[in-house]
Amino acid sequence: MKPVRNQPRRPTLTEMTAARERISPYVRRTPLIDLGLPLKDRRIFVKLETLQPIGAFKLRPALSALLTRDREALAHGVAVSSSGNMAYGTAWAARQLGISMAAYMMTDAPLTKIEGVRKLGGDVRFISGDTWWNYITEEDAPEGPELLINPVTDNGVLAGNGSIGFEILEDLPRPDWVLSPIGGGSLVTGVASAIRALQPGVRVLACEGEHAAPATAALAAGKVVEVDAQNSFIKSIGGPTVVPALWPIVRELIDGTSVVTLAQVVEAMQLLYAKAKVVAEGAGAASLAAAINDPRVKGDVVCVISGGNIDPVDYISALNGVVPAAR
Repeated sequence: MKPVRNQPRRPTLTEMTAARERISPYVRRTPLIDLGLPLKDRRIFVKLETLQPIGAFKLRPALSALLTRDREALAHGVAVSSSGNMAYGTAWAARQLGISMAAYMMTDAPLTKIEGVRKLGGDVRFISGDTWWNYITEEDAPEGPELLINPVTDNGVLAGNGSIGFEILEDLPRPDWVLSPIGGGSLVTGVASAIRALQPGVRVLACEGEHAAPATAALAAGKVVEVDAQNSFIKSIGGPTVVPALWPIVRELIDGTSVVTLAQVVEAMQLLYAKAKVVAEGAGAASLAAAINDPRVKGDVVCVISGGNIDPVDYISALNGVVPAAR
């Protein structure tokens, strides 16, 4: 069926503050730590969203999206299309609220995320990559009684992600740069919206992998364009295009993009483990890879480490310095 399209907009300071208050009983206020790297021109801090109960930041937007709805809207449960972490977060949130949940996931999603959804009582429904993308961009929608939450463009999602930006500035009031991975764009939109509202001079960089860099391509072209998205071990960022409905907002909020290689991501994953004993998935480590390797980034730099849900076989490869095989 054809869904009613969300009309995403930049969340206001009031909306983000309200979202933070709603989700605060459930989420952790994650730490911002100095990695202590011996770099002459930059000091790198990491915001550890890996420490959320589901191991990823997606708990914030999932809770925010559900808690903005009344109980009648959730009477038949909730559904989400996700590459993994949003499904995991929505399953956790739905369980807290006592409602049923369905996750539309691709068959190559990390097993740790699939199992996480199921352990929380979620119904995993496998779909193709094309179908998943059509659900994200709202070209199509599944048949079902559940309330379908768009994991990228829902305004509750965007407001919930703003809570990360608030926490960063409370711990480091005036960073020079804030770096966030970009997949659909909801994370960088929420974080950058909070940064712009409170510290508009801070620069925000969206980080992509070389396997698919649609935001970089869109900036270069001045419009949404399709890229050749290669399969890789990084599952949470890198689609064929940016999400068209959200891109105009993202473009206004960011100061640019940074593209990192898969090898640089693996090195960042190793560094996070060595320096902080932090397990990060590929997308989660992309911001750190950019902070280390992008020559534009100097001064006090904050990297949002978005998640740590990676299959053990891939993580072992990364710790051994080997880029995990694409699956």
